[in-house]
Amino acid sequence: MAYGYYPGCSLHSTAKEYNISLKAVCGKLGIELSEVEDWNCCGATPAHTTKEELGVALAYNNLLNASRQGLEDILAPCAACYNRLKNASYAVKHSPEVNKRMNELTGGVMERDMKVYNILEFFRDIYGQDNLKAAIEKPLEGLNVACYYGCLLVRPSKVLNFDDAEDPVSMDDLVRLIGGNPVRWSCKTECCGGSHAIPETDIVLELGRRIFTSAQAGGAEMIAVACPLCQANLDMRQSQINKKFNTDFRMPVVYVTQLIGLALGLSKEELGFNSHFVSAAELLKK
Repeated sequence: MAYGYYPGCSLHSTAKEYNISLKAVCGKLGIELSEVEDWNCCGATPAHTTKEELGVALAYNNLLNASRQGLEDILAPCAACYNRLKNASYAVKHSPEVNKRMNELTGGVMERDMKVYNILEFFRDIYGQDNLKAAIEKPLEGLNVACYYGCLLVRPSKVLNFDDAEDPVSMDDLVRLIGGNPVRWSCKTECCGGSHAIPETDIVLELGRRIFTSAQAGGAEMIAVACPLCQANLDMRQSQINKKFNTDFRMPVVYVTQLIGLALGLSKEELGFNSHFVSAAELLKK
């Protein structure tokens, strides 16, 4: 069985290592992914803050394309894409008016209910934790990891219906399963600033400082993420944070799929570890 795969814009551009590591992991596990044909940008935050109808329509069109392709389940590894696809699905299910309007705008009717999964749900509920555990070749040997969910994986809870919005544990459980040690810390669902990185850089730097401070206080050696924007803000701007606040953070920020890949015996090169601003090479030698 092939699972629908919606990569979104980031995994084909700024987050290529997320795409690379996910496909490497799926290849190792024998999971077949079928990319949604003719997909378009989900719109992310800019679309729905400009006009709610636009945000729903962009995401709905991807669900419609997947339905036409005969897919039933869609894996959306980008947290923003996952959030928008789930919001669109929720909107058309709960409002006949919105459903009618989306059909008018996209020129089609969705024939089946599309189930959208984020990366954590996929390995927990679809592939299964027992199957993943059986495939582990090189456990992470107690690597101390701050599991960072950000805001888009868990909120709004009534739409996403995934994990606890204030204290989620699904990534923690996954990291523990592959041999890592998920640390206790207070910023696992705090916002990184998202797309404010350009217009409000100072705000994003302060948010990043809080996140790194909390992770460091919890004993973390690295931060694991499932969101391209979170990864970029924390990894790329770490040197700016240090300069502005006179700190000395040197904490790798990696995708959870990269950690899964290491536990499966894949090499750092196969998983795109050479793409990060803050290298994890020395840490992973332990």
